[in-house]
Amino acid sequence: MFSDAPRPLLSEDDIAALSSPGVGPWVGVWPQDERYDPALLAEGDRRNVADGYRYWTVDAIRAELATRAVPLHVAIQNWEHDFNIGSIVRTANAFGVAGVHIVGRRRWNRRGAMVTDRYLDVHHHEDETALVRWCAAATTTLIGVDNLPGAVPLETAALPERCCLVFGSEGAGLTDAMVAGCERLVAITQYGSTRSINAGAAAAIAMYHWSLKWR
Repeated sequence: MFSDAPRPLLSEDDIAALSSPGVGPWVGVWPQDERYDPALLAEGDRRNVADGYRYWTVDAIRAELATRAVPLHVAIQNWEHDFNIGSIVRTANAFGVAGVHIVGRRRWNRRGAMVTDRYLDVHHHEDETALVRWCAAATTTLIGVDNLPGAVPLETAALPERCCLVFGSEGAGLTDAMVAGCERLVAITQYGSTRSINAGAAAAIAMYHWSLKWR
């Protein structure tokens, strides 16, 4: 017989654990290192982290990643509570970017991030002008990624080392105001019938392209 009782909601850590088996409690003498979390050593670590960071505290992981962060930033326009934002944040974490910028709504769909947003800097900007000003102050070139008129093929583009790749909401793409604030536009060449590819996939391709040059 099925129960009508509501099922308990999974926490972000529970959801992340579904994609990674994790490890159980530490076996043997505990490491005497402040990077390790006593609670994780005792209970096991089921988080979505690489094996080298097992049992580490969140602060320790953030600090270590910061020492290796590259001068690449990624920005996403958040006008429609796009589910791709979480995926882009997760990919940004994987590529070790310096920071992610959310433009528009402060609240964003974190489900796809698999709690990776805990380990990198996530900035919020009220509008396009705020992001443009931030990039100018940080001497970072703002580059739009969208298949718009005037965009050059990404595969032939020489992206600068210090840049911020900005992506629009799924479907709508970059706003006119954001395009106006970009130093240039690049587009991923497509060979099929679809008008555009998924924003999360586009972000992964663009970050990989940057890494081929500067990593």
